[in-house]
Amino acid sequence: MDTSYPREDYPSHKREPSPTACASPPPRDHLIWSLFNTIYMNFCCLGFVALAFSIKARDRKVSGDVEAARRFSSKARCYNALATAGSVVLPLLLAALVVTGVLHLSKLAHESVGFFTYQFSGSDDEDN
Repeated sequence: MDTSYPREDYPSHKREPSPTACASPPPRDHLIWSLFNTIYMNFCCLGFVALAFSIKARDRKVSGDVEAARRFSSKARCYNALATAGSVVLPLLLAALVVTGVLHLSKLAHESVGFFTYQFSGSDDEDN
């Protein structure tokens, strides 16, 4: 008999997962996406809010509260989508507005060239 280390005589208190938790995969916490949005695309601090919900989702998943983890994961995904859309769509919209503004101003300037030009050569009927 090996007595080099103490043995436990009582059973371990390992938590058994519920049958519904085994049927569905654990919720994703979207932590990497949240970190990316927080560092690079923090539009109106939505990336930071998404990071907070991602950390809450991971904590709930580790503690075994799958339903709360699923709720926090859903909120983190929503805030991440808003932060990504806001950080990608708004600059594209701004660039489109600048381009259309420049095109409109160039067209306006081209049309007004005739108004501001004056021809000095021509008939001198007014002098006679």
